[in-house]
Amino acid sequence: MGRMNPYTLQLQITRMFEQGQSFFATTKVQEWLQERKHNPLDYDILFHKKPAPPGSKEVMVVEIELRRKDGQPVDPWLQEQVNFHA
Repeated sequence: MGRMNPYTLQLQITRMFEQGQSFFATTKVQEWLQERKHNPLDYDILFHKKPAPPGSKEVMVVEIELRRKDGQPVDPWLQEQVNFHA
């Protein structure tokens, strides 16, 4: 049985950037895509550092952008889920 992780992907990626482990962020997103039955090789994965929303405990947040390599639009639901934050 898999280990339950209470943190969203976006929070995990933000933590990686804060801890100087951003090198592993792309692999984490690729694993996330695979778990959702998407081929990670079909996507370019980009990260954008942004100030955290007002009232947040965080200073910054890393937004994840997916781009399909074939030029087709990314499924809006998938793009929304990759940046979902609770």
